[in-house]
Amino acid sequence: MFLTLALGLLISQTTPDTLTPPPLIPLPVTHVRAYDKPNDDGGAIVVEWELSPMDSLITKYEIFRLEGSPDAEPVSAGFVLRGTTKFEDVGVQNGKPYYYFVRSWLNSEYMDSEITSEPAIASAQWFHRGRLNALIILVFFVGVLLYFLQRAKSGGELYIRRIAGLEAIDDAVGRSTELGRPILFVLGLEPISNIATLAGLAILKRVAYKAAQYGTKLIVPCFDPVVYVAAQEVTKEGYTEAGRPDLYNEGDVFFLSYDQFGYAAGVDGIMVRERPGAVFLQGYFYAESLILAETGNSIGAIQISGTTAVTQLPFFIAATDYTLIGEEMYAASAYLSKDPLSLATIKGEDLVKLIFILLFLLGSILETISLLTGADLHFLTRFFTTY
Repeated sequence: MFLTLALGLLISQTTPDTLTPPPLIPLPVTHVRAYDKPNDDGGAIVVEWELSPMDSLITKYEIFRLEGSPDAEPVSAGFVLRGTTKFEDVGVQNGKPYYYFVRSWLNSEYMDSEITSEPAIASAQWFHRGRLNALIILVFFVGVLLYFLQRAKSGGELYIRRIAGLEAIDDAVGRSTELGRPILFVLGLEPISNIATLAGLAILKRVAYKAAQYGTKLIVPCFDPVVYVAAQEVTKEGYTEAGRPDLYNEGDVFFLSYDQFGYAAGVDGIMVRERPGAVFLQGYFYAESLILAETGNSIGAIQISGTTAVTQLPFFIAATDYTLIGEEMYAASAYLSKDPLSLATIKGEDLVKLIFILLFLLGSILETISLLTGADLHFLTRFFTTY
């Protein structure tokens, strides 16, 4: 009996300790290193490490920074989930040394790694080396542009292909003059900040110049109040350059409406009443494009349209006599003025675009060959890749 009681007492004292497993302590990460983040403006340090052998059990990795020395008070910089080997600390100051260690958490238990032996110091870099290709392309483009500018200054001939819509401006103005009808110029529905509107104003100046030479009335209804003011000045300048400022009538350039279809209806009414011999639709247009073009076609006017709105180009091509497509509008000012410096910029841009188109085609061919044969022909792809 006594032996039984003693054995029961012994079991009651030892069972809880022997049945409760000891807490599982995580193994630390290894080879922790910290360095300044490359190609940035400073204020960031990258911390890297090798995963703990118990990574599949780890709850998270917490990164600690120590400012100034390894004996400084550690401050938590953040944490990442298991399987991660890199952390970017953006809470640092440039020029100050920082040390780091990584704490591996397994539920409530943790283990710290060794503190980095070398301090990491954040600093700003003057140049992003991952974008060296952009610098090379910029230098090449500037070189081509300077070549054509120098060629223009030395009196060399710069050929630009014929643009039918711009060549027809004089014929359209002449036809209106012969018929004794006015000219209608529409600048689209975008504000003065839109490039297509600026291109339209450049064409308006040429039309105003020719209208002044022939003594033909020019009507310019405007959608935007600021564009209206600019159109007045451009038209007046065109008349002045033609030597006929007396023919300029301020009332022929006016603000019509700021409502899209109200403006379209107003322009259509002008077409029907005034029956212009030439209609210019130059600018950025929306759903009203076909309404305007069809009305102009119905009165028998010669129409020259131009827009950068891709969705409206089919309507202009179908319903007008001449259409300036996209970048042809941007080249209008240089094309009409024949200014050597302006023509040089157009030539330079066109040559650079042609070279890049050829490079992209060559790159596609090389990538296809690499895919089929396994050869390493990715040098063009690597060159055009930025980091």
